[in-house]
Amino acid sequence: MPFAPVLHAEWIKIRTLRSLLGALAAILVATAAFSALAAADADGSDPLFSVFFGVSFGQIAAIAFGTTAVSSEFRGGALRLSLAAVPDRGRWFAAKATAIALPALGVGLLTGFVTLLVGRAVLGTAAPGWTEGLRGAVGCALHLTLMALFAAGLAAVLRSGVATLSVLIPFLLIVSFVIGDLSGSAADFLPDRAGQVALHSSWDGALGPWSGLAVTALWTAAALLAGAWSVRRRDA
Repeated sequence: MPFAPVLHAEWIKIRTLRSLLGALAAILVATAAFSALAAADADGSDPLFSVFFGVSFGQIAAIAFGTTAVSSEFRGGALRLSLAAVPDRGRWFAAKATAIALPALGVGLLTGFVTLLVGRAVLGTAAPGWTEGLRGAVGCALHLTLMALFAAGLAAVLRSGVATLSVLIPFLLIVSFVIGDLSGSAADFLPDRAGQVALHSSWDGALGPWSGLAVTALWTAAALLAGAWSVRRRDA
């Protein structure tokens, strides 16, 4: 079967599951709401991160989206039906990942620009400039998309939404809120921290905005490759 109809079928699955639509909506709501609260209480030391602080919460919704989109295939024999229609497992998994990436990127871009506008309105004269703000909005979208795909790859390996979220959510909370202030350490190269460098006005660590996103992209690629291997090699 050609790639396009496989992608269309996977997109139909995503847009007809309320839990997935809810997760996409939560990305926007959580990011914008928590960012507005942070901007209202900002000290001015890092205006860009004050605008995009809510990404730390929005990425949890992005992870839930990627996880649920894949883990739903492992319930009730859904994967067997999918593979009966698309025997090429690699093509099916590529279509699944693309069907996750496109809406995540679209919602991520909307989230980035809405959050930027809200943050600038709250901060007023202390807000970051448009050039820096647009870099943050694009970085926000890319980071959220990569985290959704990272979760999707891990869910394909673990074959369980509960197991995937049980691993990723505590991991992100620990990295973000416990060792997150230790910039310049190995923590900067973890997927959560590396991708968020693009959301800071300045950073003392070894990574820059785009190299940080590249590190997160490498983590995501590794997870997707592991997920593809699991789908191809293990029984449905």
